[in-house]
Amino acid sequence: MGTAAELNQFLVDVEKRAFAMAMVSVKNKDDALDIVQDVMMTLARKYATKPASEWTPLFFRILRNRITDHHRSGSIKRRILGWFSDDPEDDIEQIAGPRIDAPEFQQEQSDLRDRLGEAIGALPERQQQAFMLRVWEGMSVRESASVMGCSEGSVKTHLSRATATLRSLLPEYESE
Repeated sequence: MGTAAELNQFLVDVEKRAFAMAMVSVKNKDDALDIVQDVMMTLARKYATKPASEWTPLFFRILRNRITDHHRSGSIKRRILGWFSDDPEDDIEQIAGPRIDAPEFQQEQSDLRDRLGEAIGALPERQQQAFMLRVWEGMSVRESASVMGCSEGSVKTHLSRATATLRSLLPEYESE
């Protein structure tokens, strides 16, 4: 069983990644923030007594369910906003680690982030989930299948299709 301090640290560690995942899916900062906050509160309220090793799959399953509920509710009001704000303290830049000061590098990274965000946002929801859980979160196929509520084979299929689509949309960034 995890302690309150461990739960708080877990939530701090997962917050920005969860927000990035929610943003990809709902494409609205306020809605994404609301979803992540709700997921964090649910985990703390209902599952804090579970072993800390179970929090990651539980958290991402709750996140997936909240995003699905959001889509089903019809409350999506898409706004024409950038996928990420211009504030360097926000969003995925905190996940990416230290920044290099060269303006050319920063511009290239910004362009890549924007194009990748658009490309991931264009994927069907299940492919987005598989990509985010496997690639961004580094979850195993088994953990991803548990979170997504599908078979391991489905996770592999969704990830394969997502990867193929992203490679076709971003051929200049494909590694050799």
